[in-house]
Amino acid sequence: MKPLSPDYRLPDDATEDLNGQLDRLVSQLASQGVTLAQAREIFERQFILASLRLNHGNITNSANHLGLHRNTLRNKVATLQIQATDYRGSGKRIQSR
Repeated sequence: MKPLSPDYRLPDDATEDLNGQLDRLVSQLASQGVTLAQAREIFERQFILASLRLNHGNITNSANHLGLHRNTLRNKVATLQIQATDYRGSGKRIQSR
């Protein structure tokens, strides 16, 4: 997947819906005293989990999807204590270090 250009825009209807949802979520997190670092970790975890689900736990494919090197994703998965194997459909095991 190629990187988005700086002038990339979602379709208007998707932008309004997404911005509204994001605004509500950010307001909720801020009102609960969540710090920027905590919000970033929450978002990163959820984004990685979504990619792992889409790619059936495949670290290499997920890393490509996210625009990361696979070792960087492995490190993030380990830091966030995510079990990529939970998202794998086959019996293959992904080893984290």
